[in-house]
Amino acid sequence: MSTPHVVVVMGVAGTGKTTIGPLLAAELGVPYAEGDDFHPPANIAKMSAGIPLDDDDRRPWLDAIGEWAHGRAGLGGVVSSSALKRIYRDRLRDGAPHVVFLHLTGDRALIEERMADRKGHFMPTALLDSQFATLQPLRADEAGVSVDVSGTPEEITQRAVAALRRLED
Repeated sequence: MSTPHVVVVMGVAGTGKTTIGPLLAAELGVPYAEGDDFHPPANIAKMSAGIPLDDDDRRPWLDAIGEWAHGRAGLGGVVSSSALKRIYRDRLRDGAPHVVFLHLTGDRALIEERMADRKGHFMPTALLDSQFATLQPLRADEAGVSVDVSGTPEEITQRAVAALRRLED
């Protein structure tokens, strides 16, 4: 891509944000930041206990991601964040107006299967229903693209790169 974007890889748990994010960053030649690393300990404790986060829990997390993205303006970067609601994406854009979103989408059964195969992650599959219930897909007025998560991580990444390049056309 000609201008380095800061890409927020978004989607429900289990769509592969942590897998695709680093691959995308490597393909684009920019750094990757793991969105989960921006959660305060209280959020991780809540999710580990199977308790969904509320909007108050998410504000400091979104602000920290937005601050990182703002610092990468003009330099490019990739960061993961579920960014399930429009208000969350708006908050990220408040901190970093230049971000673009890569929404990883897919069949619920496939996503649940992938979540069940994960080892050592704090997000239990029991929270997947709440994630889908909360999800508000990207709207036409939001800078971003949606990419299906079927296939290998490499195939998904190539589809993502191609879709992001079309944003520049």
